[in-house]
Amino acid sequence: MVNMTLAIPEDLHQTMREHSEIKWSEIARRAIQEQANKLELIDKILAKSTFTEKDAAELAKKVKRGIAQHHWLVK
Repeated sequence: MVNMTLAIPEDLHQTMREHSEIKWSEIARRAIQEQANKLELIDKILAKSTFTEKDAAELAKKVKRGIAQHHWLVK
């Protein structure tokens, strides 16, 4: 297993010291693993996607236009 060093704010460090019964390295390991799992899932979904940058730009343009029309009509 690889070791990792983290920089944390002093107030967080104080809280951790006040609760030394908690295995903080295990909390951090689980949080990092959970985030890595989410990224792996996103990568799998994106690998199957045919949605392109061009598609995203077109969709963004339509959404912005719709929002602008909505707010113009609401006034």
